[in-house]
Order: sequence, then C-alpha cells, then structure tokens
Amino acid sequence: MERKARAFFPSGISSFFEICDQTAEGKPISDLERVGARGGGFAFEKGVKTEVSVKEAEENRIQIYINKKPSPEATTTQAVVEALLQKCDQAFEVIVKHQVEVPVGAGFGSSAAGALGATFALCRALRLNLTVNQLGRVAHIAEIKCHTGLGTVSPLLIGGCVISVEPGAPGIAVIDRIPVDSDYRIVAGVFRPWPTKKVLVSPEIKKKVNKCGRETVDKILANPSLENFMKTSQEFAVESGFATQRILKLMKLAEKAGAVGVAQNMVGEAVHAVVEEDKVEGVVQVFKKVLPKKNILYGKIDFQGLRLLK
Repeated sequence: MERKARAFFPSGISSFFEICDQTAEGKPISDLERVGARGGGFAFEKGVKTEVSVKEAEENRIQIYINKKPSPEATTTQAVVEALLQKCDQAFEVIVKHQVEVPVGAGFGSSAAGALGATFALCRALRLNLTVNQLGRVAHIAEIKCHTGLGTVSPLLIGGCVISVEPGAPGIAVIDRIPVDSDYRIVAGVFRPWPTKKVLVSPEIKKKVNKCGRETVDKILANPSLENFMKTSQEFAVESGFATQRILKLMKLAEKAGAVGVAQNMVGEAVHAVVEEDKVEGVVQVFKKVLPKKNILYGKIDFQGLRLLK
C-alpha cells in the first residue's frame, strides 16, 4: 500500500557567513552536528514543496525528481532518505518530488529546504516518531556531507531575519532573530549561480570569508537593527571579495530606489533587497534595468518555517 506525505519549507537567503568546521586549534571537527556556520539571512516565502510516496519493497529504492525531472544529482535529498530508511526494519521504494520555486545554486538555500522537506515528509510517510530537532539534524548532516551548505537548516526551522550566533545542527546551534515588521518585502535578482562546493573547500577563500564573517556577526550583535544588518552584510560582500561590479551597481541602484538595505546572496552572483511594501514596484523596476524579468523574484519574509501539508 502506497503512503504519501507533503511538506513545504521556505528558501533561506544567506546574507553573510563564517565557516565553522575546525576547532580553535585548527583541527577538523569530527562531530558533524557541531560543524556549521555563524551568519545571517532571511527565510523567503518562495521555497520548496516536497511530496514523498513510499511503498513496501524487497529492497530500498530511491527516485528523486526536481521540477518533474529525474535528478540523480540531488545528493543531499538522497542522503536524508537513506538515513531515515536505516531506521526502518523493512525496505521501501521511495519517490521524492521537489517543486523548487527559487533558482538553484544562487544563495537561496534550496538544498537545505529540499532536504528538510524530504526529511519531514518521509518521516510522516514512514510513520516514524522523531522530534523537529532530530529530523533537522538528519538534514543538517546531509548538507555537511554533500558540501551543499553549512548553516541553513537550523535557521529555516525558525524563519524571519535570522542570526546564527553559534554553529551546529538544530538543538546545538544558537539562533537569534532581529524583530522585523511583516510589511517588509524582499526583492531578489540573480545574474548567475555559483557552486557552493568551491567556496566550502577552498582554503584561501575560507580564510578571508571567516575573518569578514566573524566581524560581521559581532557588528550586528552590537547593534541588532534591520538597517545595520543589511549595511554590515553588504560590507561583508565587498570585503570578502564576493561582490562583482554588476553586484555593486545593482546594490547602488536599489538603494537609490528606496530599499532599506541591499546585500549579496551567499553564495551566488545574486542580490537581495529589503523593501517597504509601498516601494516594491520602484525597486523591481530598477532590477529590470539590469536583469531579465525571469531572474527577478519578490515576496514576503517567511516567519513560520516548517509546514506539513495535507
């Protein structure tokens, strides 16, 4: 008998980060639940809807689809499914269907949103009894192992304008939020995606990013306002070397159009602006001057996080 379950997670726009995968002595952290990132960003209402169907089988079989196309490259989702199947005393055929509403590989945290959606939906379909943090840890570890992210899972369980004060999986990470009015909107635009793996494994980039990321967290905690969050996140993009000339140009244009603040998506050649509701159209028009319409997204900040769907 086939059983189905569905879940939705918002995407996670990262504004800045510090990679936390070593001890103070410079040794690799072996406990993957304690590997992660300090940083900050926003849960965005456009995210990933996931449907999971399971039925008993002679051996475990997994099929993954992204926007209706077979996606064997979806290693993070594959990893969370395998992890949960290990908790079962029988085999299943599992089909995971992701509907992704944001660009992949452009700093929207789609792999984390998809991994969480698959984890929570599969848990329901398999009738496993696990807590939110236990499920979040499965998704977090999968992201670490697959090099698709470091610190997006824990914030996505909370939503809003999020600061990861200390790294790690859900239940270990220290997550805080800046209170943000629900009338604010996010306008985002993508020039091109960047592969996260290159950033996470390059020692040169990592050293520079970590210095800037550590300073950014401290600056925001010293003055935790939305305006300071966006200002220091933009400084992070410039000082870390991620900001390209066209990123800098779009940031300036969006600010002139009335955005509260503008930062770069981490990691991608992409920009997100926080905008008061009555100024959204003006900022969108500015984005259209430098980007095709299909590369521009706008919507609400998501304050809920997890949704299990009927």
